[in-house]
Amino acid sequence: MPWIDKDECTGCGMCVEECPVETIYMENEKAEINMTNCIRCGKCHDVCPVDAVRHDSEKIPDEVSANTLWAKNCMNACAEYSGDDEEKQQCLNRIIKYFNKEKKVVEKTLEKLQLLKNKQDT
Repeated sequence: MPWIDKDECTGCGMCVEECPVETIYMENEKAEINMTNCIRCGKCHDVCPVDAVRHDSEKIPDEVSANTLWAKNCMNACAEYSGDDEEKQQCLNRIIKYFNKEKKVVEKTLEKLQLLKNKQDT
């Protein structure tokens, strides 16, 4: 999914004009993408003269850090509210189960999408 690097965006509006679903708009002289309506066509990537439209894979390290911080905060809160440090480990186990479930959802979704792709290729 695309995102706009605000430090690079010059506010030219080319991506706004090119977006076929009109989901990119200007706010404070910088482009913004309404991700709910974005169809991931990539036209904004292609038209941006300064490469301010970036790919979401660049955010993976940030997302991993945020998830880890969230987990640590949950663990500390579980220990604080239960008054038991052992609860930290139980909380961590529940968080691991949560992410394993999310992983399974992604894997199953990718399987279905691959089937959809294979049907279109034939």
